[in-house]
Amino acid sequence: MWGAPGLAGFARPGNPDDIHPIPRLPSREQVQFRARLKSAILTSPSGVDTVQMPKSKSLSSASHYSANYGNFQKELYAEIRREAFGEDIGQNSWLTASEQNSFLKWLNLSPGKILLDVACGSGGPALRIAALTGCSLVGIDAHEDAIAAANSLVTRELTTHAEFHVGDATSPLPFSDAHFDAITCIDAINHLPERPRIIAEWARLLKPGGRLLFTDPITLTGPMTNAEVAVRSASGFYLFVPHGYDEIVIAQCGLRLLVCEDTTPNMATVAESRRSAREKRSTDLREIEGGPAYEQQQEFLAVAARVAQEGRLSRFMYVAEKCE
Repeated sequence: MWGAPGLAGFARPGNPDDIHPIPRLPSREQVQFRARLKSAILTSPSGVDTVQMPKSKSLSSASHYSANYGNFQKELYAEIRREAFGEDIGQNSWLTASEQNSFLKWLNLSPGKILLDVACGSGGPALRIAALTGCSLVGIDAHEDAIAAANSLVTRELTTHAEFHVGDATSPLPFSDAHFDAITCIDAINHLPERPRIIAEWARLLKPGGRLLFTDPITLTGPMTNAEVAVRSASGFYLFVPHGYDEIVIAQCGLRLLVCEDTTPNMATVAESRRSAREKRSTDLREIEGGPAYEQQQEFLAVAARVAQEGRLSRFMYVAEKCE
């Protein structure tokens, strides 16, 4: 086992037998839709039609995430995370500590195994997994400020079982075939284009029997207005896909789907909690972020909470396994 800042007191996950995938009973229309969806993916090089939102003109992806990670270690932002998530594990997504505990069952991690965390952000959640399971960790993220924050955590603890690198997850990754026992990507696959190619690359990197776990937080499950889509995709590239798309791409890439769990209620709760926690500190946040950036983030969180509560834009967790 090895530690990281603030990880000594983390509770271990409960009985894994208490965790079950949520069953979803498709209607006849959903069955027909999935059949058409599968046909579209298998017959078209570009796959099924998806909604791809380019980089916003109002706030670029780089400036948005640089602002987030540049201020990440300030106590004000730590206070917001504690209030919004219940426990600050260094997350910048919809992930809570209790939700991560429920995910651990599916990863089969232990000392001697290696985890790759794609779009690792500040590294806190992945370091927590490593601390709880004893596995080794490699994290990659496109944002230099995020990796700087992650490496500061590693340096502070003199950890030798974790390393973080700036890397482009949209390109082939510089690792050999069958290198990792598990791969995670939490609330970030929606920022990566060409999903079949991305998941095929992850499949290449997994050892036989290895597990892939990712969350897709912008799955279309109801009608969305153009204004809602614009707000929900205001900070960079976003790929909106219909429910059913991820399952088919997983199979297309030669992986066996183990779990599809609807985690939308957690996203709705966290989005509203983050909005509320930030609003209470609006004066300080406006000074740090600037008025327009603060308002845009508040609108983003309000829309994210509303469309999730109404079941129109959902979040699903997938676990897939590479066949032996």
